Amino acid sequence: MHIAFFNRSYYPETTATGQLLTDLCEDLVRDHGCRVSVVTAGRGRLLGREEHNGVAILRASGTRFSKARFIGRATNYVTYFLSASYAGLRLDRPDVVVALTDPPIIGLAAWLAGKRFGAPLVMAFNDLFPEVTVLLPGFHSRPVNAMLQAVNKFLVKRAAANVALGETMRQRLIDNKGAPPDRTTIIANWADTSAIRPGPKANPFSLEHGLDRKFVVMHSGNIGLSQSLETVVEAAGLVRDIPDLQVVFVGDGVKKQEIQERARAAGLTNVRFLPFTPRERLGESFASADVFIVSLQRGLAGYIVPSKLYGILAAGRPYVAAVEESCEVASLTARQDCGLLAEPGNAAAMAARIRQLHADRELTRRLGANAREAGLAFDRRLQVAKYRDLFAGLVR
Repeated sequence: MHIAFFNRSYYPETTATGQLLTDLCEDLVRDHGCRVSVVTAGRGRLLGREEHNGVAILRASGTRFSKARFIGRATNYVTYFLSASYAGLRLDRPDVVVALTDPPIIGLAAWLAGKRFGAPLVMAFNDLFPEVTVLLPGFHSRPVNAMLQAVNKFLVKRAAANVALGETMRQRLIDNKGAPPDRTTIIANWADTSAIRPGPKANPFSLEHGLDRKFVVMHSGNIGLSQSLETVVEAAGLVRDIPDLQVVFVGDGVKKQEIQERARAAGLTNVRFLPFTPRERLGESFASADVFIVSLQRGLAGYIVPSKLYGILAAGRPYVAAVEESCEVASLTARQDCGLLAEPGNAAAMAARIRQLHADRELTRRLGANAREAGLAFDRRLQVAKYRDLFAGLVR
């Protein structure tokens, strides 16, 4: 079975979307005997070809301007889309064509390839557009939003299957995009629960950064536009009186400099910023935390699902989830009793939850144990197998 994926982010990209897609493609090859091609972003030649871990990679050239401004982001989207459309027509005949959502119009290139080869289209949604354009500076354009909405409606109705990351996202696709319910399914993101496990607090990562004797409240992953991280900085100011408590941001992203400046301007000595952690050290990094923060801006429930949650669960650590009640994270947290909920955007509520976990170490331990148990249901192998079964069913 030959499966062709379309997405701008792929190996060696370190974004969550790129890493998850790399996991999926390589596991389909190694564990399920599939043949996999990926049309992704490249530089230089219009179309470059290479292979990595058994996956055939077609690199479609596109611009790489700064994503901080609309014109740069839009130009990157369009140039990659045009190159990817050309690359898709030069694939060996696939049995299934799969589009993710980077950029949000990439599904059209996959649809064209599917028409060319008579292959069914699968739309795998990581984000829902145009709703998430509220995050993008200068992207508030009615014509652009109308175009993105039309593209989504066009694609979900023509796809043989639509994949959502959770129940709320699935319902958004059905209610807002017109996705057929019988062709819209849920396959969540994942973590490798054999690589990320509950580990000792004192480990090489925590010792290297002086975190082994601190109560560490960690935000790990992309420091981006969707997480309302200003609230985390404000909450850090409200718990600055706790001498052993450290709020640690691990990772990079377009908002990192702004968040650093906020913490510096507030004189917060209990806030630290550490660089992106390579995947091979994620287990140590996660084990260095006592509590994690999972946050999402109000209004984005179901349009984005924080992928960092699954690594936190695998690590067996509790978390404070500053999300709306309708968010997939909130329902899982309540069902599995593995974290505490706080109102999104409310620094006082977040700070109160942090204080509660700092004061009650037995609660912290119990929630962490429940988190690990919950995380086993989102193991990488289980979720990849669901994709393989979906593709095989379409081919049959």
